[in-house]
Amino acid sequence: MNLPLAALGTSDSALNRATSRTVKRLAPFLMLMYVVSFLDRSNIGFVKQVLERSEGISEGVYALGAGLFFVGYSLCGFPSNLILHKVGAKKWLAILMVGWGAVSMATMFVTGPASFYFLRFLLGVLEAGFFPGAILYLTYWFPNSIRGRILGLFYLGVPLALIFGGPLSGLLLEMPPFLGLQSWQWMFLVEGFMAVVLGLFAFWYLDDRPSNASWLPAEERHALENTLTLEEEERSSAGPTKLLPMFRDLRVMHFLLIYALIQTSTYGAVFYLPAEISALMHRPVGIEVGLVSAIPWIFTLAAVYLLPHLADKFHRHRQLASLTLLISGCASFAFPACGAGMGLVMLSLAVGGFIAVQPLFWTFPTGYLADRAAAGGIAVIGMGNLGGFLAPNLKVWADQHFGSQHAGLYLLAALTVLNAGLIALVRGRPAQSTT
Repeated sequence: MNLPLAALGTSDSALNRATSRTVKRLAPFLMLMYVVSFLDRSNIGFVKQVLERSEGISEGVYALGAGLFFVGYSLCGFPSNLILHKVGAKKWLAILMVGWGAVSMATMFVTGPASFYFLRFLLGVLEAGFFPGAILYLTYWFPNSIRGRILGLFYLGVPLALIFGGPLSGLLLEMPPFLGLQSWQWMFLVEGFMAVVLGLFAFWYLDDRPSNASWLPAEERHALENTLTLEEEERSSAGPTKLLPMFRDLRVMHFLLIYALIQTSTYGAVFYLPAEISALMHRPVGIEVGLVSAIPWIFTLAAVYLLPHLADKFHRHRQLASLTLLISGCASFAFPACGAGMGLVMLSLAVGGFIAVQPLFWTFPTGYLADRAAAGGIAVIGMGNLGGFLAPNLKVWADQHFGSQHAGLYLLAALTVLNAGLIALVRGRPAQSTT
C-alpha cells in the first residue's frame, strides 16, 4: 500500500531534506563500521598458510576454526538484537565493537588448534549482534522507498574491507619481526585495534532514533518520524509483529534458507580467495597477492552500488536478485577451467554477485516484519550465517570425497544456482511508499 503525503502530515520537501541529511550522517559511518567488522572476520584468510607453517593449523583445523565463527555468530544474533531493541543501538553497537576488537587483537596469541577454535568462536559471539543490529537500525531511520539504496551503501563495507584490507593485510604480513611480534601477529593487533577505536567513537556519534537526533531540524524530524510510524503500522497489518508467530511464519523460514545459501556462497569465496589468487599467480600470499585480490572486490564495489539503485528504480528486487545469483553460479562453475586472466574475471563475477545480491535480499524481510518480530526475525534470518560455517567444511569434504581440488567449488556453485531459483519463488515485493 502506498502512503500518500497527506496521510503523512508532512511535505515532500521536508521528508526529502530529512532523508538526505540522515543519509549523509549515518550511511558513511555505518558503512565504515561494517568495513572494520568484515575485515576482522575475514582477515584469517590471509594467515592461512602462515598459521599452517608456524602454529600447526592444518587444512581441516583451519576450515573448522574459520567456520566456528559462524556458530557463535548464529547462536547469539537473536538475543543480541532483542537487547539492542530494548537498550538502544548506540550503546549496544559500541559495546559489541570494543569487545570484538579486543578478541581480534587476542588472535595474535594463537598457539594451536584449541586457542584458534576458542577465539574464532568468541569473535563470532561478539560480532553476532552487529549486522542484524545495523539492519534493524536502518529500519528506524530510512523509509521503504529508499531502503534498497541505503542497504546497498551499507554493503559497500564488504568490498571496501577487502579492497583496502587485502593490501593492508598483505603489507603487514611482509613486516619483519618487531617488538617480539611476528608479522601475522601485528596484522591482528592493528586491525583489531581499529574496531576498538571506532566502537568508542560510535557511542558519541550515533543516536538511537530520529526523535533523539538534535542535528535534524524539527520540521524534518517530524516528517521522518511520521513516515516511519505509518510504514511500521502498514507492516504490522501485513506480517507478524510478535516473536512466536514469527517463528511459525513460512515466509520467514524461506528467507532464512535463502540467506544461509547466500552466506555459503559468500564465505566459500572470502575464505579461499587469497589462496585461489595465490594459486593463479603461482606466488605466496603477500603484498602482490593482496593487491590482485582487491580486483574482484573493486568489481563488487560497482555492483553493490548499482544493483540496489536499479532495483529501487524499477521495483524489480526479486527478479534482479535471482538473475544476479544465476550469473554468479555460472561464473563459479566456469572458474576452475579458466586460466589466470579469465579466472580472475570469473572470480570477479561470482564474488560481485554474492555480495551485491544481499542488499536486494534484505528489502524482503525488512518490508515484511514489524516491531519485536522485526528485531527477532532479522536476527533469526541472520542465523543463515551458519552458511559461513558450512562453506569451508563442505569444500574440504567434497574435495576429499571426490578426490579433486575443484569438487568443493563445483558444489558451492551448484548451491548458488539452486538459490537463484529459491529467490525467484519469493512471494510479493517489499512494501513501497511514496516520498
